[in-house]
Amino acid sequence: MAFGFGKKKKNSVNDSEEIQTETGAPEGNANQAASLSLPPNPADTAYERSVHGPLDESEVPATDGYVDLGALLVTPREGLSLRLEVEESTSRVIAVTLDLNGSSLQLQAFAASRSEKLWRDIREQIGLSVGSQGGEIEILDGTFGKEVLAKVPAQASDGSKGFRVARFIGVDGPRWFLRGVLGGTAAVDSDAAKDLEDLFRGVVVVRGETPLPPRDLLLLRLPKDAVAGPQGQVAADHATPAQGGEPFRRGPEITAIG
Repeated sequence: MAFGFGKKKKNSVNDSEEIQTETGAPEGNANQAASLSLPPNPADTAYERSVHGPLDESEVPATDGYVDLGALLVTPREGLSLRLEVEESTSRVIAVTLDLNGSSLQLQAFAASRSEKLWRDIREQIGLSVGSQGGEIEILDGTFGKEVLAKVPAQASDGSKGFRVARFIGVDGPRWFLRGVLGGTAAVDSDAAKDLEDLFRGVVVVRGETPLPPRDLLLLRLPKDAVAGPQGQVAADHATPAQGGEPFRRGPEITAIG
């Protein structure tokens, strides 16, 4: 697994960054990653977040073995690359994107109240945002309940016109909301999406006790002792603690694609 770093200038639909070169985990670290068992697969039963994931920090027996990005703990996997997306104006990490087998999953975690659920309202906001860009959405029933398939007009590198497709998934947890955006083949092919869905279910959210307004982005941090390589990568083929840092105040709009 490897880390890469990318800059985000603004919250708009943009071309996906180049997928970083994949690096496999050494045998010892692969065994460590394998020791982290995913929550049960909801394929043959009704989905329930506290059973099937993603889980809250309070719902797991230990947090050892994960790649620690602050508010998000991610399960290491051979062939997986992580790109930490940085807001150019503030140099703060605002999202993490998981690249696997030619598809991607962008993750962001947001604060929420104990009683209010965010996903229904956010689905409506996604529809308005996509519609304002000349696109269209479809509401689907997926692994995690209601999902949004968004198609936004885009121009390819050869000048031809088409659509950029993104599949939004959202889960309300205890005082947090986790948003995922599937891109590439996984946005339209359920078989291609399976591994990334498993990674989404395996995420552990660390909400913390700091009071935050609903929809504030939860704190993300770079991995501890991260050193970028010649292609902007940082090796992360084992469990990695996070650096210290100050909480972020406000992240991108929750409806942004990419």
